[in-house]
Amino acid sequence: MKTENNHTPSSSETHSRSGFSGKAIMLVVLCTLWMLMSNALLGQTTSVRQKIVVLNIDSKNVNLDPIQLGNVVRIELEKLDSFEVMDRYDVAYLIEKNKLKTENCYGKLCLVETGRTLGADKMLTGSAELYSNTIVYTLRLIDVKEGIVERTQVTEFLNNTSELQTMSHIMLLQLFKRPVNATLLTQLTKPYNYESMKNNPNETQLRLDGPRMGGTFFTGHTADVLGKSRDEGGFDAQPLMFQFGYQFEKQYLNTGTFQALFEFIPMVTGLDQGLVIPSMTFMNGLRSSKWGLEFAFGPSFSLVQKSKGYYVGETFVTQGQWEADTSNIGFAPPSYISRLDSRGDVVLQPSFVFGIGKTFRSGNLNIPINAFVVPGREGLRYGLSVGYNARNRRK
Repeated sequence: MKTENNHTPSSSETHSRSGFSGKAIMLVVLCTLWMLMSNALLGQTTSVRQKIVVLNIDSKNVNLDPIQLGNVVRIELEKLDSFEVMDRYDVAYLIEKNKLKTENCYGKLCLVETGRTLGADKMLTGSAELYSNTIVYTLRLIDVKEGIVERTQVTEFLNNTSELQTMSHIMLLQLFKRPVNATLLTQLTKPYNYESMKNNPNETQLRLDGPRMGGTFFTGHTADVLGKSRDEGGFDAQPLMFQFGYQFEKQYLNTGTFQALFEFIPMVTGLDQGLVIPSMTFMNGLRSSKWGLEFAFGPSFSLVQKSKGYYVGETFVTQGQWEADTSNIGFAPPSYISRLDSRGDVVLQPSFVFGIGKTFRSGNLNIPINAFVVPGREGLRYGLSVGYNARNRRK
């Protein structure tokens, strides 16, 4: 007689088995994902870090030969950290081992053949040649496997061979679509940009001389004296006067985005009022090469008529008038002051000038506009001048 023993699993046993199988499945899934991600990352790294070889860069009429320029480009390319740049000594070893001729290997066919022998993915070549005042710089990226020129970059730089390394850096950024410093690019490519060591490397001093003309306005006590009649020691003149002169300018520091300036400005004021007031101004200042803004200050020396005397009410009595008056004999002279006076002697009067300005450019023509102020105890004087000049370099 058969006896059936039907065992039904308890709920605890079912839960234990299902929990174990779930953990096993989860572990398998995690291991699989880890392997897939590792392979993906490894494949991505391998694909990004392609081998690239830089041989000589052709150069003509610049201060680096093809080998030196090739080394400069190789160094700048390594800085980008986008390729596995083959070491130049390894490249030299393989070239000698395979008896390759690379001295004049600048064409696509030669570079593709050489690249395949060296086991490179990419070849970088180019040239830098001076034409008159322009350096034409070319870089070409060649795909060895496809045998094609993948990218080309051509840029015209100013004749500044001392900046070839900077030019190479800019060329590589442009070739691989990287951001380029716009100010630096302008300094190296624009002939009419404001002066700096980048675009005027051969000039230790830059002179921008030219005429200056404008007006000056007197205020305070000086304006009152100018308006009085000559009998009262005045000048029968208006406080607004025309002036003209010539500015001699030198830059003794020319680096970065600023230049330090020394200016010497002889001027004549008051011809429109029948006066001749000569002056000489010496100014030291700074100019922004990017915006053309300028700030300057310095001493000024003018030849003016002044006399000593004293006031009786609003009347100015000169020392000579007091001494000529016989009724004053035996009396002590009063305390004299010195003031502007048409009855006096010509003396040298110092003052201090503060000026600001901006230079506008139109081709080779400079148009400086300057405002100035001259503080003083007898009144404030200020004015505006405009001029023009062209580039005048002196080596």
